Amino acid sequence: MPAGRARGIALMYSGWQTYLAQVAEVAVSASGEVRVHRIVCAADCGTVVNPDIVKAQIEGGVIFGIGGALWGEVTLKNGRVEQSNFHNVRVLRMNETPEIEVHLVRNGEAPGGMGEPGTAVTAPALANAVFAATGKRIRKLPLERHLRSA
Repeated sequence: MPAGRARGIALMYSGWQTYLAQVAEVAVSASGEVRVHRIVCAADCGTVVNPDIVKAQIEGGVIFGIGGALWGEVTLKNGRVEQSNFHNVRVLRMNETPEIEVHLVRNGEAPGGMGEPGTAVTAPALANAVFAATGKRIRKLPLERHLRSA
């Protein structure tokens, strides 16, 4: 692995009889900025009827999950939500999207479910990668806010 990068892993089982494992490869700058370089996800959701749709669900979930894990928060001022749309909500940009590799386990089990699991496993994988890179265990999101305040 290139110098300055670290990996973190997360595993999950969803109520839809779906198992996921995800490895995130990140670099953390001195100022606390996290750059996600690569995500590898293995999913076992039973018999896969349409692999392209399952992969697309996981890829979209990973992209959404990265943005939420790194920057996603809602702040209140005078009892009102400050964010209103994408002009003041930080999301992952196309040029920041990492390489995403999805592996589907082939088996003869009944079809499970897919959708949210790709998002849910992303934040813990990133938090573990950030810990491997910095030695700082962050247990609250967004990750970058806690890195910059430490």
